[in-house]
Amino acid sequence: MKTALIIIDIQNDYFPNGRMEVDGSIEAGLWAGKVLVRFRDAGLPVFFIQHVSMRPNSGFLLPDTDGVEIHESVKPLPGETVVQKHYPNSFRETSLLESLRADDIGRLVISGMMTHMCVDATTRAAFDFGFQCVLLSDACATRSLTYNDTVIPAAHVHGAFLAALGAVYARVQTVDGFLAGTF
Repeated sequence: MKTALIIIDIQNDYFPNGRMEVDGSIEAGLWAGKVLVRFRDAGLPVFFIQHVSMRPNSGFLLPDTDGVEIHESVKPLPGETVVQKHYPNSFRETSLLESLRADDIGRLVISGMMTHMCVDATTRAAFDFGFQCVLLSDACATRSLTYNDTVIPAAHVHGAFLAALGAVYARVQTVDGFLAGTF
């Protein structure tokens, strides 16, 4: 089965000094970069997803800003596929599904930001479209959330979403665990 790497929204605004810094962004970017090198070396397809916010009151990932640019840890090379999106689900109103099907991809290895939002939405949609999914736990990052007056720490948000996705939608693995196997 042909495998592709999907790198979701690893963009400058999620890193230190960005407009929506997430916990563990530097580490997640480095881990995603490690997988990216292996996919490139193996000549396997890579799809970079870039969120460009079109919401009127959005304060981050805005068009024509440095924050919207894909982070240097996973910077696309000339000729590599970059899919721009405007919604959490990377398949919604984009060419991603058609591109994956045209390339006869059956399995997706997923990394990105934020675990609780775009990674979650994309992984669930990919499963629903019939892809086998591997979600790289340490190549994803998120932030703390607030519900009512309770702050849920980023590590708990990250863990809860990985646990939920791992129950049905994806095989959740570390980068080292994934790279130790055959792909």
